[in-house]
Amino acid sequence: MNTTLEAARKQFPVLNKGIYANTATSGLLYEDLLEWRQHHDLDYLIGGAEMKMKSMGLLGETKKVLGDFFSCDASLVALTPNFSIGWNFLLEGLQPNKNVLLLNQDYPSVDWPVINRDFKTFLVDYSVDVEERIIESIRNNSIEIFVLSLVHWQSGFYISPKFLKRLKTEYPNLLIVADGTQFCGMYEFDFSASGIDVLGVSGYKWLIAGFGNGFFLFSENAKAFFNLKSIGCASVNGDPSKKDAIRFTKYLEPGHLDSFNFGSLKFSIQWLSKLNISVIDTHNHELSKKAKTIFSELNLLNSLTEGRECHSTIFNVKLSVEQFEKVKAKNIFCAQRGEGVRFSFHFYNTLEDLDRLKKHLINIL
Repeated sequence: MNTTLEAARKQFPVLNKGIYANTATSGLLYEDLLEWRQHHDLDYLIGGAEMKMKSMGLLGETKKVLGDFFSCDASLVALTPNFSIGWNFLLEGLQPNKNVLLLNQDYPSVDWPVINRDFKTFLVDYSVDVEERIIESIRNNSIEIFVLSLVHWQSGFYISPKFLKRLKTEYPNLLIVADGTQFCGMYEFDFSASGIDVLGVSGYKWLIAGFGNGFFLFSENAKAFFNLKSIGCASVNGDPSKKDAIRFTKYLEPGHLDSFNFGSLKFSIQWLSKLNISVIDTHNHELSKKAKTIFSELNLLNSLTEGRECHSTIFNVKLSVEQFEKVKAKNIFCAQRGEGVRFSFHFYNTLEDLDRLKKHLINIL
């Protein structure tokens, strides 16, 4: 394990309790962020409203940090409490009756808001050759908008931004909207080179920024697709004279945003930058490769995961409820999802964690 990542592990006390393989449910709180939060609330305790008013500048700083980290102009970054709220705001600004392509059984907060509105929806099933099926559906159904999770929340199924870049090249008028909640922070990502027009993320998983913060990144071309209607005092930063000159991203920010939550996001993005996202990317690819080998050797993977060359660090394996309880009894943190048990690994996991997990699984199978 990289020495920088090894040192970072000491920031996470939960790791002393067992193997934490549950980042897909929630990323971990770490000591440096806890310290920042304590200082923030102490300042609020002492400073009251004056402190809160001064802290509003932190929101612009957070956008700049996000823009630098993901290669997106800060003016095209919007802050939202989570992915779901921002996505619903955006959908209200899209013309109805558009042809929208979804992946069947994607995350409910991705699909349901689309299905619940007046769009013509088309579904593609997850499959080993899903990329070819996506292209076929776009061609045959005159798809105008493609919406997907980059990494599936339940199975860890991964659709590479490289494919989306190729898709955008072949269909330049296609609006590509991606949920990166189960992806951003797991692997290195350059938004400007991805072909994605809209990327929404909640920060509490792989970005280890805690709950209550999220964001959206936009390509310059994406703005033409939307006529956004959500609005409030915060959209004009408290200045009513600016009501007729609202920037695109401020329509997603109609109300107050919390300096505690978005300061946590800013802090964690900077903290991950110091660790080096390319180092995290390399380590997580190693974890994914080794985990897939172990689960495959134990015959715990479904044919879909087996058949894909590229996968995330999330795996859903064939374990019964009884076996799940035995795994938990060994202080292995994981989650029941669908018909199996989901293990999800991040940079604070080690290859040795996977060896230990393998031994426990052999004993219960």
